[in-house]
This record gives sequence, C-alpha cells and structure tokens, in this order.
Amino acid sequence: MTSLDILGIGNAIVDVLARAGDDFLARHGMAKGSMTLIGPDDAERIYAAMGPGVESSGGSAGNTCAVAAALGAKVGYLGKVADDTLGQVFRHDITAAGVHFPTPPLTGGAPTARCLILVTPDGQRTMNTFLGACVTFGEADLDEASIAAAQVTYLEGYLFDPPAAQAAFRAAARIAHANGRKVAITLSDPFCVERHRDAFRSFVRDEADILFANEAEICALYQTDNFEAAATIAQSEVGLAALTRSEKGSLLLTGTTAHEVSAEPTTVVDTTGAGDAYAAGFLAALTAGRPLPECGRWASVAAAEAISHFGARPQADLKALVKG
Repeated sequence: MTSLDILGIGNAIVDVLARAGDDFLARHGMAKGSMTLIGPDDAERIYAAMGPGVESSGGSAGNTCAVAAALGAKVGYLGKVADDTLGQVFRHDITAAGVHFPTPPLTGGAPTARCLILVTPDGQRTMNTFLGACVTFGEADLDEASIAAAQVTYLEGYLFDPPAAQAAFRAAARIAHANGRKVAITLSDPFCVERHRDAFRSFVRDEADILFANEAEICALYQTDNFEAAATIAQSEVGLAALTRSEKGSLLLTGTTAHEVSAEPTTVVDTTGAGDAYAAGFLAALTAGRPLPECGRWASVAAAEAISHFGARPQADLKALVKG
C-alpha cells in the first residue's frame, strides 16, 4: 500500500439535494438544520414530495476526502455501499475524484444509503438520511494496510449510530496509533452527539488526536450553552481541536496555544458540506506540513468555496484559491 495523507471512514451515501421552503420542512415535521435518520418508507415519501434534485456521491467523510484530493492530498476512503446502481455511482464518483476506495460492496442486503437534503432560501440544509447498507460497516471492513499507510485516519461522527461501527472506530484508532499515525474525528451533528454523548466523550478523550466540531456540536458534547467553556474543556481533553463558528471563523486549540482564524468572505448559497470542506482544507494543509494558522486558512478557503454554490463538491480550483 502506497502512503496516504488522509484516510476517511464514514457513511457512504448518495446525496439528493433540492431547494425547499420553510413550509415544506414544517409540513414534514423536520427540524431545520438537523440530520434525521429515516426508514425506507419515509425515504420514499420525502423523495416523492421533493422538487427537482441533484444527485451525487456524498456522505460527510466522503465529501471531505473528495475536497482533500482536490487540494492535492493523497486520500483513501472506507465506507459500505451495496452492489446496486447507486453503489456503482458512488464508487465511480469517489474514484473519479482521485480517492482510493478499497471497501467491497454489500451483496444480498440493504440498498445503498441516500441522504435527502432540503436547502432553504437562507442556505441552511436539513438532512433526512436512510442509512441502508451503511449500518453493516464493521471491523471486518477496515483495511489495515490503508490505515497504517495514512498520516491521519479521519472518522465521521455520523457513523457512531450503528454499534458495529463504533467498535470499528476503536479498532481503527488502535491500528493507526500502533503505526505511529494520527486519528481525527468530527462530531458531525449535535443530535448525533446527544444520542451518543458518553461514547463520543470517551473516544475524544482516549482515542482522538484531532477533533473537529462546530459551536453547537462542542456545546452538546460538554453539555453547556457557553462556547468558551466548551472550548476550554476540549483544549484539555484532545491534542488539537478545530472549532468552527460560521461567519465568526474558527478557533484552533492545542494544549498550550489558541489561534483565531477569520472566515473567508463569500455569498452563502448552500451550507451543505461546509464542515466537511473545512476539515478537508485543514487536514490537507496539516499533512503537507503547514503551520496551524495556515491550516486554518486553507480550511476557511475550502469551506467558503463549498457554501458559495449548490452541492458539497468543489466547483472551483481549490489549489489556486489556497495560494491566494
């Protein structure tokens, strides 16, 4: 296995994005800005009610991997799709983005996952996720050679929902650390944190080297409404924390230092994938040996590009953008 800069592990999902008004969310009982897990019947109902959509391979860590590859990083990805049409679409898309994807497909089981994303006029995205084949991801799907070859193994918090995946995360962390590598995790969503707070806290404290979270997620993790208080706890529990605050920029924390990073100015069209792109920019710069403030700048540039258009995958030349 050739060396990798980043290996992402997450829910392999095909995204379906469509515009919708707040009235659509209300009619369907959706909490604006959240991610809700749904079953196959709800997936069919919501899909039928959505307006014209854009379909693409996605999933949080998958988006991060694609953006990091666009920035020139050597990237791999582990995630479970089914041996069906959407699974083939996902595999083709992520491979075409320059990402190594060795996970074999699931045969004879649930279909490939899909996420129905409603984008309101203010750019906020509300996600309804049918996990499908994702829930079968477990330790047997870990590619030890890829983990050992990656500078950073990046874990998607959404994958904490299936218990088998939590065990896989811990096994991946053991493999990474045994090979002198780093482990990063993103909290993904405050509702996900609420569902698995104890498991997240344990993992962040005992297994993670790098933590990504937004303001709502870090406050949910530490059960406080005070961002500064939550940031202080994070600084004491993990070696490096990158905490995002939307238009307020982000805060990078190590045990002894704090760096404030400004947000890049842009017009918000769709916030889908903003955090994914931020993590991609940060890790691409970090694995290239850049100093922390520069990692934060790359992250902000990537996030600004992501929210300037519809969809989570980059549409501009990110290498040129980070050069300024």
